[in-house]
Amino acid sequence: MSDWNPALYARFADERARPIADLLARVPLDAPKTIVDLGCGAGASTAPLVERWPSADVLGLDTSPAMLEKARAAVPAARFALADVAVWTPDAPVDLLFSNATLHWIPDHATLLPRLMGHLAPGGALAVQIPDNLDEPSHALMREVAKLAPFAERLADAAGARAELLGFEALHDALAPSATRVEIWRTAYVHPLAGPEKIVEMVSSTGLKPFLDPLDEDLRAAFLATYGERIAAAYPRTASGHVLFRFPRLFFVAVKR
Repeated sequence: MSDWNPALYARFADERARPIADLLARVPLDAPKTIVDLGCGAGASTAPLVERWPSADVLGLDTSPAMLEKARAAVPAARFALADVAVWTPDAPVDLLFSNATLHWIPDHATLLPRLMGHLAPGGALAVQIPDNLDEPSHALMREVAKLAPFAERLADAAGARAELLGFEALHDALAPSATRVEIWRTAYVHPLAGPEKIVEMVSSTGLKPFLDPLDEDLRAAFLATYGERIAAAYPRTASGHVLFRFPRLFFVAVKR
């Protein structure tokens, strides 16, 4: 995919901040010395880590140069590096691996999660939040429109950009062998937005990218028009004029044995 757009992503900072706070609240560590923010983006998840543990060495990793540039300016107390979480290995065991809305872009969680647990020091924690919204209209409609002419040929692989998430039992089985404690939960956030066009705008910076990036300017505009019409039908306005954007997210925290 093309590089991420920090400005577009930041337009919905409040909606994206809620799961970060909810995940951080469940981290059962008092004073981790080393923290790595896996997929730090522009630093929205890194800043609260620095705020909670100001004495820790906090490192943010991301594959986006544009996002890292923003992160360095926004969170000068942390370090940042260009790295792919799928293959990254720390120099020494880490006390906290924190990942907000990143691992759904990395395949094979049954292999990935035990590998990440292996990067932790004893008593350390892996804390993860992953969007779990592929069955929501917002994302089902992406796949539906991608099958239409004239998009189908160019978007044959778009739906496979995101990883298949493990079910609760398989997720527990991937984490439990090296953990003393595994906590798993799922939360559906309901965001009141000004209109269906705001849903399109919000997902354009994330889930819609694999569907838009392969298209030229004309096809991209046509895709967005068709998708926008279907989003408007799927998300009716409330009496106040807002639309309610449902956004389920999967969370888990595992403590290393």
